[in-house]
Amino acid sequence: MTRLESNKVLIGKKPEEVFAFLSDFNNIGKLMPEQVEGFSTDGLTSSFTIKGMAKLGLIYESKKAFESITMKSHGKVPFDFSLICSLEPIGDETGLTLFLDADLNPFLKMMAEKPLTNFLNLLVNKYRDLSSIA
Repeated sequence: MTRLESNKVLIGKKPEEVFAFLSDFNNIGKLMPEQVEGFSTDGLTSSFTIKGMAKLGLIYESKKAFESITMKSHGKVPFDFSLICSLEPIGDETGLTLFLDADLNPFLKMMAEKPLTNFLNLLVNKYRDLSSIA
């Protein structure tokens, strides 16, 4: 299993608010970067395509109140993965780091590691703007 990690960002909201926001795929869809096409959700699952890569699907796997949210791959995906949103209280703000645990073969790892890490950093930087979202 390959673990990729985003940069840690500080969000100007309490962990409870960030947790509630990230617990809804509709909200996550609003924050997807321009590299994401065709984001859709039925509330329980979501799917999207990262430009130049395959279509990916997500479903919530677990939620640990105000600490972490884990989503896992769903549907027909090129590899199994989990996306973990790790929240850390820092005063009245929240530190957020994203982790991607992916079952990548050595060839796929070599090709996908950098684009996936860049994607995680794009996501986490979009999430940093949560303080400006009502």
